[in-house]
Amino acid sequence: MRKQRIEYNSPLDALIAVAKRLSRYENQYLMESEDFFNKYSQGQLGDKLDFIQWANDYQHYLAIRFKIEKYLQNAA
Repeated sequence: MRKQRIEYNSPLDALIAVAKRLSRYENQYLMESEDFFNKYSQGQLGDKLDFIQWANDYQHYLAIRFKIEKYLQNAA
């Protein structure tokens, strides 16, 4: 399986796109991403492909959010 690479014009655009994907997983599995990630990290959910992608998207979301928060702190 080949991983698709998508480039965004800004970190905010990337954050919105990842948040939309997280929302789809949350609706499908009836679980918040933070709760999912905690359970997944503890090995409670298995290695289903959706879970691997969800975990990757959640980590990406956190990294982008952190980057945006740093920009905002530096701008203030």
